[in-house]
Amino acid sequence: MRLATWNVNSLNARLERITEWVDRVRPDVLCLQETKVSDDAFPALTFQERGYETVHHGQGQWNGVAILSSVGLDDAVHGFAPGIPADDDARLLTATCGGVRVVTVYVPNGREVGHEHYAYKLSWLERLADHLATIASPDDAVVVAGDFNIAPTDSDVWDAARVHGATHVSPPERERLAQLCDWGLTDLFRHVYPDAPDVFSWWDYRRGDFHEGRGMRIDLVLGSDRLVEATSWALIDRHARKGKLPSDHAPVIVDLDE
Repeated sequence: MRLATWNVNSLNARLERITEWVDRVRPDVLCLQETKVSDDAFPALTFQERGYETVHHGQGQWNGVAILSSVGLDDAVHGFAPGIPADDDARLLTATCGGVRVVTVYVPNGREVGHEHYAYKLSWLERLADHLATIASPDDAVVVAGDFNIAPTDSDVWDAARVHGATHVSPPERERLAQLCDWGLTDLFRHVYPDAPDVFSWWDYRRGDFHEGRGMRIDLVLGSDRLVEATSWALIDRHARKGKLPSDHAPVIVDLDE
């Protein structure tokens, strides 16, 4: 199975780029974030023509997540599982694809440490942990993929000193991410490339950050032990960040052998 995740930062703005990428890379499962379309406006037929079943959880011009699968798509859960306080934003979607329980996430940005949106981010991550424990077991084939808006370690940012104390790198955020991993998840990219430096998935549009190498690795694919054993290859596709009107994120791809 080839699984990928991509914060596309608007399907309407980038659908042609996305379909070209899908045609070239042919992921079996693709998790999307920041689709920024309503469910009615989601281009399901465009992806169906390419052999994908789809499920989308959107709210119009903000947020929005989707799962595309060419290996089956069942048991979809929109948002948090029953029994967990619901969220007003469309940031979470779960489905079973080819025997793997797939969770796509668009974690809140947090804005700045101490802001009410930062508290919302921490609370959201706690609910994500509860959701994961509700919908799966660590012994299952589980993947949680998406835009986490957290750089796991200082090695995942272009200059740790420059961003110290800001959102995306603060200890409470990293602690919440570590708690998810303690449940039974591994960062599959780092499993393949434990020491690779300066490998990022997001670059701000401003100041020429992409060309100057000022980025962060905040788009993650976390897999349970069964998927760690199956992981054979991983890549952050920087080429998808180039050219005209790109997303500010690059796709992350992981290949899983049987």
